[in-house]
Amino acid sequence: MSSKFREWRKSLKTKSTLAIIITAAVLIETTSVVQYKFASDGIREEVQQRAESELKVRNLKIKNVMSAVEVAVQNMEWIVELCLGQPDSMYAVTRKMLTCNDIIVGSAVAFEPNYYPKKGRQFSPYSYKTEDGTIRSKQLGTDDYEYHDMEWYAVPMRNNRPHWSEPYYDEGGGEMMMSTYSMPIHDASGQTVGIFTADVSLDWLGEVINANRIYPSSVNMMISRTGQMMACPVESLVMRTNIIDLSAGIKDTSVKSLNRDMMAGGSGCATVTDDNGDLNYVYYAPVDNGTGWSMAVICRDREIYNGLRQIAFNLFVMMIIGLILLGFIIARTIRSVNKLQIVNAEKERIGSELHIASEIQKGMLPKIFPPYPDRNDIEIFGHLVPAKEVGGDLFDFYIRDEKLFFCIGDVSGKGVPASLVMAVTRAQFRTLSAHESSPDRIVTAMNDAMAEMNDANMFVTFFIGVLDLPTGRMRYCNAGHNSPLLIGSGVGPLKCGSNIPIGVMAGWKYTAQETHIDCNTTIFLFTDGLTEAENVEHELFGDDRMMQTAREALAAKKLQPEALIGQMMTAVHAFVGTADQSDDLTMLAVQYTKPQIDEKFQRSVTLHNNIDEIPHLAEFVEGVCEAVGFDAALTMQMNLAIEEAVVNVINYAYPPGTHGVINIKAQANDERLKFVIIDSGTPFDPTVKEDVDISLPAEQRPIGGLGIHLVRQLMDTINYEYTDGQNVLSLRKKLK
Repeated sequence: MSSKFREWRKSLKTKSTLAIIITAAVLIETTSVVQYKFASDGIREEVQQRAESELKVRNLKIKNVMSAVEVAVQNMEWIVELCLGQPDSMYAVTRKMLTCNDIIVGSAVAFEPNYYPKKGRQFSPYSYKTEDGTIRSKQLGTDDYEYHDMEWYAVPMRNNRPHWSEPYYDEGGGEMMMSTYSMPIHDASGQTVGIFTADVSLDWLGEVINANRIYPSSVNMMISRTGQMMACPVESLVMRTNIIDLSAGIKDTSVKSLNRDMMAGGSGCATVTDDNGDLNYVYYAPVDNGTGWSMAVICRDREIYNGLRQIAFNLFVMMIIGLILLGFIIARTIRSVNKLQIVNAEKERIGSELHIASEIQKGMLPKIFPPYPDRNDIEIFGHLVPAKEVGGDLFDFYIRDEKLFFCIGDVSGKGVPASLVMAVTRAQFRTLSAHESSPDRIVTAMNDAMAEMNDANMFVTFFIGVLDLPTGRMRYCNAGHNSPLLIGSGVGPLKCGSNIPIGVMAGWKYTAQETHIDCNTTIFLFTDGLTEAENVEHELFGDDRMMQTAREALAAKKLQPEALIGQMMTAVHAFVGTADQSDDLTMLAVQYTKPQIDEKFQRSVTLHNNIDEIPHLAEFVEGVCEAVGFDAALTMQMNLAIEEAVVNVINYAYPPGTHGVINIKAQANDERLKFVIIDSGTPFDPTVKEDVDISLPAEQRPIGGLGIHLVRQLMDTINYEYTDGQNVLSLRKKLK
């Protein structure tokens, strides 16, 4: 028997032995996993059944109590309506309500303002139980207790149907934590004249909710319709914390969906991972009594499966011992191929990292088209084809304050270094343009930042445009990039000044240019990967072929961005053929499609920079709002917003003691009302002012900014332009 044959038999025997050992290990492991899965599913199902059962029992207990209160009020309603002619008899009615119902701690009959003129503006006989059980009565409505604005009165009065109020501490009334059931009362003509109430103390809720726990560490809780904590084991949280605030610090985002579903009256089971990494099961259901309250039982995963996991751990230890022996045997058989595996693994790792980097880079660029389907003034489409896994081209766009910020860029070089510079460039564009509207200042800041860290001597050709969507005015700055094409009434390059690329020289002063984009004109931006695309004979696609393709698209009326780029890609592919792509190819098309809508009317008023002119402004705004059909509430909002903007101009636009004028124009069409405020004072762009964080205490907020914040909240859009030495602030409100 030859030595080679013996070696072959030995190798075959070794492989067979390894196959048997591995197969046995897999079978044992699979069996253990299946058993663990069935056991854990059974435990989980049992816990869910117990939780749902507990929730049903608590729901029934709460519903019985609340239903008793509702029935008591309904049974006494006819007596209240019968005694409307005898206002003082209402004290006896409310006392009777408390005498006949142990669960009710207070009752009131609250009437509309001046319903009984002799009783004053507020008349609300109220009876309540003291701590020793004595029933006392008093007049609830006072100057310090305006009940007409309170939920228990205002909501049922407005909706003309019974209502359970949110839990509250009734200071000035029952002086306790309670919820109120309110029912409208009517006079003989059917007119709603007041509210008949029954107050229920919420002390008993904690006993019902926390009566039984499925596990020692499980948590039972109850929230109101707005998320207010009504009952839980931690007494300090009850009626002092909202579930949204309580869970704000939890990193698991699914808790937000759970909160919304609970407050919406949903039911079910959810899993939440706390900040300690522990998994929790939350079983929740609504209280079926019309209050909007919701209950939940929270069980810890580690407590539910503690016993099962202990058994699994013991089995795991025994399996580990066996696997160590198995691993020792296998290790000796694979030692000869370790080096090859390491090499292959390294290749796969590099390929995987490049793929991940490519996905990350693509994720930084806009990828949802059309990006603004609800707008009728702009259409956008972009396309990027990298020459390698990662590339150095970029494009981006977004809308802020009715201005479209868009850019395209090309980093020198290719591969990973270019992709890193591309990521930095895109991030700087987003960051700087968020608070700056002048393209030259944006590019200048980007250049200074990149030039300081440009040890690799890389640069970026870059074009940025800022298109004012209401007017079609476009300001732009070109930093050494290819001039975009304007395709509309004809085809031609946009006139661009000479600026160096970004990152070449710190301190370079970039210049901005301006043009007007006509309706249905398409701005076509591209990188040199388009014009320098080569075929197999090393000929370039070139500017002429690009211009010819654009003219063909214009003749075929294919100026929609996606159609235009599609036609350009078809032309490039037909020209290049089978040749390899030598450079990143990026295209971005922006079509301005603002429709021309006839104005219903135009009005204007001119004011001086004097605060005494404000009454004239109010009269003007009210007249405009009346003409477009705004109601009183919306008219008041418009008045407030316009007044805030104009007062800001009066106080700050002109130097003290300087006379100036402010022109306010109002224009309306079938879709929206627009106010345009024009002054010749100091340039100031309110749209770049950061929003005021109104959640901070007043002493922690910076001075100023509240007026601008208010205008942003009241109007649908706000837009600023500095044109011909004038500040032009446009405020828009939709009519429908």
